[in-house]
Amino acid sequence: MKTNHALLEIGFEEMPASFLLPALEALSEGFLREACEAKLLHGQVEKFATPRRLALLIGEVREASESTVTQVLGPSVKVAYDAEGKPTKAASKFAQSHHLEAEQLQRVQTPKGEYIAAEVRQEGQPVVPLLSAIFNKLTHELRFRKSMRWADTRFSFARPIHWLVGRWGKEPIPFLFADVHSGTCSYGHRFLHPGPIELPEVADYEKALLEASVVARFETRKEKMLRALRGAAKAAGGELLEDEALAEEVANLVEWPTPILGGFKDSYLDLPPEVLITEMKQHQRYFALVDEQKRLLPKFLAVSNTPVKDVSLSAKGYSRVLNARLADARFFFDEDRRKPLASRLPMLERVIWVHSLGSYAEKTERLRQLSCFLAREQGLGGRVVADLERAAELCKADLLTGMVGEFPELQGVMGREYALHSGESREVADAIFEHHLPRSAQGPLPDSDTGALLSIADKLDNLCGLFGIGKPPTGAADPFALRRACLAILNICLKKAYSFSLQKAVQTSLGLLESKWESFPGFKGKAVIEKQVLAFFENRLRVLWAESFGADLMDSVVSTGLEDLSWARERLQGLHAWMQSGELAVLVGLSKRLGNLAKQTQEAGPVDSALLREEAERVLWQACCTLEKRLEDSWRQRKLSAYLSDLSALKLPLERFFEEVLIMAPQAEIRTNRIHMLKHILAWFTRVADFSRIQIEH
Repeated sequence: MKTNHALLEIGFEEMPASFLLPALEALSEGFLREACEAKLLHGQVEKFATPRRLALLIGEVREASESTVTQVLGPSVKVAYDAEGKPTKAASKFAQSHHLEAEQLQRVQTPKGEYIAAEVRQEGQPVVPLLSAIFNKLTHELRFRKSMRWADTRFSFARPIHWLVGRWGKEPIPFLFADVHSGTCSYGHRFLHPGPIELPEVADYEKALLEASVVARFETRKEKMLRALRGAAKAAGGELLEDEALAEEVANLVEWPTPILGGFKDSYLDLPPEVLITEMKQHQRYFALVDEQKRLLPKFLAVSNTPVKDVSLSAKGYSRVLNARLADARFFFDEDRRKPLASRLPMLERVIWVHSLGSYAEKTERLRQLSCFLAREQGLGGRVVADLERAAELCKADLLTGMVGEFPELQGVMGREYALHSGESREVADAIFEHHLPRSAQGPLPDSDTGALLSIADKLDNLCGLFGIGKPPTGAADPFALRRACLAILNICLKKAYSFSLQKAVQTSLGLLESKWESFPGFKGKAVIEKQVLAFFENRLRVLWAESFGADLMDSVVSTGLEDLSWARERLQGLHAWMQSGELAVLVGLSKRLGNLAKQTQEAGPVDSALLREEAERVLWQACCTLEKRLEDSWRQRKLSAYLSDLSALKLPLERFFEEVLIMAPQAEIRTNRIHMLKHILAWFTRVADFSRIQIEH
């Protein structure tokens, strides 16, 4: 069957960089889905995105979809044929509805009995109308965070569409969006090659655009840009300060990246480095340069969308803009340092954090109490608690500075700077900075206990407060980044090996917030919110651990509660090692059998040795008494391997007990005593994990 490359291209006004790659992924996934449903066979799908276009180049698309044969069930045989075996009216009508004769019907056996069936053949559809429908649907289904309408059209898109291309080989694929009809010509760079581009061969799409000064493939364009930037940085006597997020954003702002070296006044180097980098990155999309010691140089690299005739003139323009911005930063920095950071604290009472949750002054008081509670639970006191109290008091004060007002990304960075300038200790200043960490999913975590505990308290207050007023994440929407905050708490606790109870921390945080909810009409009660928050933590922990340890093993440990995360991780790692060695199967089997038998009564109770009548049960109880102290010592010292080995030692006496003893004895007191003994043993298993959730492959 004949095949050709197919091309879909959507051309538009320059689109925001953050819209491009998600839209391209949606376009690709949509095509794969629609082609599969249409039974249209094809080869590799190549994806292209620039600020002015989204495109798919689909290889080896067949000239028609696959023909299909489906079996359609009709009435039962009893209804379809009379006593003489002749087709009834029901069978005839069923056959006619599928353009068949009654004799062509088949008999098939189903779980409900024997039925008649028709084999319906659907011939393959030609590729052009199929692609026309698919391209039309894909273009109309694209969604963006913000869309706009233009002219008098009722359709919306991220930016006005200028052109559409639909091709299968040399054949055009007609489709329409708003008032734009698809054609066969693409367009090159807006300034370097503004005219239409003929595409003699669809397969040469990328090459044709390259000749028109457009690097169409995102990955190629980004790599080309970074090579040029690194080369320009080296020529300027420095190194590029690598920034993956900035590189991705800038690569999606240009079609033909051209680096331009600029500079700023040396006097601005005494500003905090974060201020300079933030200004260059967030406001100007410039790349910073550093020396061999990773110190900032008074130079930067901008990326232009076109080669310029007078590089020095262009560099002056870029530099003039940055120097003006840095002059503003200098003004804010100098003004902010005129008064101590602590002098801004009274103004926090007038700054609302979230409606129904009070001001930032109230929030900082909650952070002080919660972080000190966490420190005491962890066994920390003295200087750490004193530093925590001061850091919690000051941690939000930089919100009222001019620098943070202008550059919100510098929260914590400026707080640390101004705290040191005001004479606060290094520990307090670092905690103010670290309580904002991590700033991204993969960002660094706090190093100091003061910063780590304050960070946990801040994020836990966010979680409990927002859950309490009915603002948890829903679906893909998470405006307060609560999923990231939850994962951050877990990662900090695991990194620092904190052993406090997360459940008690949640209860304490909810207690501090309770007064804020008294007047909130939608409050569901503290117990309900506690359950929701802990379930949220459990789900995030499953996400964190499932890939490394397997869903069933991870779930068996997480289900035991969130009393001590670092110990839970140690148990998970230990169980995983035992599973890999094959030794875990014995414990899983014993635990499941114990669990099934222990269900006979809900209550646990003491074991009366005087009621142990059979030799096998006395031997088992003696083994339990011998092991009990060793088990408790191993558990207290976190020697999991020794603990599991001692549990395994119960295998023989337990198997003998199961074989020789009638657990459900007729005498109620003997029956109950035996079940209590099994519950006693089962408790040693369940403190490690819920073994019933673990699947052992045989």
